[in-house]
Amino acid sequence: FYESNISHFRVDDERIARVGPDRACAEWLMRNGAFIKWTNEREFLKDYNALPPEGDVRYIQAVDATDSSIMHYGFGYFKGCTHITHVQFHRCLYLKDEALEKLSYLKDSLQRLQIISCGNITDKGVKSLHTLSKLTSLHIYDLIYLKNKEECLSVLQSHLPSCDIEILDRVPRHQHGQPEHSQK
Repeated sequence: FYESNISHFRVDDERIARVGPDRACAEWLMRNGAFIKWTNEREFLKDYNALPPEGDVRYIQAVDATDSSIMHYGFGYFKGCTHITHVQFHRCLYLKDEALEKLSYLKDSLQRLQIISCGNITDKGVKSLHTLSKLTSLHIYDLIYLKNKEECLSVLQSHLPSCDIEILDRVPRHQHGQPEHSQK
């Protein structure tokens, strides 16, 4: 299944050119089970069929990828999305270090990032987040392959001195249950 369906996850440059980066990114995210919130909207869009018509230009502000099937192959869709300020990855089983490295597409806008219980993320992926210069909040919990939390924290703090960074082995009591931005 995994290898045979990779084309479903790859970036479609023609689609991006036709509908714009935010619309194409929203389609990719939602096809893979994530929710998005447009700028100037209060609620997350949870139904792919409720996407606005193609001519209605909107910008993604937040992404809730809780329990989604997104993987690094599609992270190129983030390129050109300049309004995304919040992203959360909770229990994203297919998320790997390569995906976190590609979050650099959001380095000029991303302010808040949560990575919780994503089992394939290692020290390498966490350290790659140092390029996200606008981050003000970074919460990383329950990553079973994260081996040296102190080193990761040191690297991140040295590059992101204004960011509130928390790296814990377990999800804190206040984070149990639903994600911060929406209810699934």
